[in-house]
Amino acid sequence: MTSADVPPEGLSPLLALQRATHATLQVLAAELAGLGLTAAEINALANLADGRPRTASELAAAVGSRPTTLTSIVDRLERRGHVTRGPRPGDRRSVLIELTESGRQVAATVTEAVSGLERRALDGLPRQAVEGFHAVLRALAEVGA
Repeated sequence: MTSADVPPEGLSPLLALQRATHATLQVLAAELAGLGLTAAEINALANLADGRPRTASELAAAVGSRPTTLTSIVDRLERRGHVTRGPRPGDRRSVLIELTESGRQVAATVTEAVSGLERRALDGLPRQAVEGFHAVLRALAEVGA
């Protein structure tokens, strides 16, 4: 990509992504304000919503944070009773993070809000555009890996 490829509105794709991220976080924060969660906590719960326990490393990779940052997020979620940490079967050095019953309920609410926002934003776009968007996101994620 060259400067000639910058969209006519003058915003680079990376800056446009940052602007869109802030906008979507604001919408989610407003929709989920009653839960008293930070954006990072919402992200962690959304990634645990499938019910599969994760190690701290797995969850950190899924949410895109450093394991040390994730520790404080999990600490807060654990204090609220949304997650538990326990030993990983067969590997006592690893800890598994999983949702509690209240965590499953909150994660379902988060997932519903995220899905609704995605529908409102993406339903009118052609499938190829959404696939292209995912390709761009993968490329950007690989740069940081």
